[in-house]
Amino acid sequence: MENTVLEKFRQGRQSLGTFSAIGSPLAVESLRYTGLDYVIVDTEHSPAGIESAAAQIAAAQGAGLTALARANEISRTAVLRLLDVGAQGVVVPCVETVEEVRELVRYAKFAPLGNRGFCPTRDGGWGYAAHAASISGYMETSNRETLLLPQCETVGCLEHIEEITAMDGVDGIFVGPFDLSIALGHPGEFDAPVVHDAILRVQAACRRSGKLSIIFTGSAAASRQRFAEGFDSVTMGMDSLFYVEMYKNLVADVWGK
Repeated sequence: MENTVLEKFRQGRQSLGTFSAIGSPLAVESLRYTGLDYVIVDTEHSPAGIESAAAQIAAAQGAGLTALARANEISRTAVLRLLDVGAQGVVVPCVETVEEVRELVRYAKFAPLGNRGFCPTRDGGWGYAAHAASISGYMETSNRETLLLPQCETVGCLEHIEEITAMDGVDGIFVGPFDLSIALGHPGEFDAPVVHDAILRVQAACRRSGKLSIIFTGSAAASRQRFAEGFDSVTMGMDSLFYVEMYKNLVADVWGK
């Protein structure tokens, strides 16, 4: 399954995705008809466990979407299980230190980059996919085509962003602007100079290291702004928010409000 985010990045093109928080494979599958490139299955801020995540990942890929996933913690189990069930990239929240990122590389990448555990699982077609015909070929393909995306949303990560983005095994950075703005003392104030400069610092560090820069937004206008700033990818909103907003507008329309 092609990793559209990665392929577009290699071609110098930008990509657009969204978060899945509702946890419904059917809702994920319906995104086939939207023009989105990818979906991030969220296991941090949703009740989704590994079985739910696996079903959503399969639905996304069946619909022709790249399936990424957000882990719920910095741990071997959280990262490994998402990769094993077929996530084509893992976003990892709450990164604070360079050593935590080194741990993530060990969890997410096979040798020689890391120390990911091997087992014939869904991401290699249980050993029957073409790229998994040999263990070495499977490991090389996984290291090259599977994204590790630490999330920059803390002051600690920001302070070390240049070192982190330059690290082998790190494929890009996912900016969490809400938590980052909170950490910087300006909750939700993305135009505050300290927040604005921090976000652009992350984007610039990614560009210098040749790594993906991805950021969350809540609207089409904000997405256009981030693309204009040079971000390689934007993750716009999440299905639960759009679900509420759509019905809210429809109800208001019915009552003429």
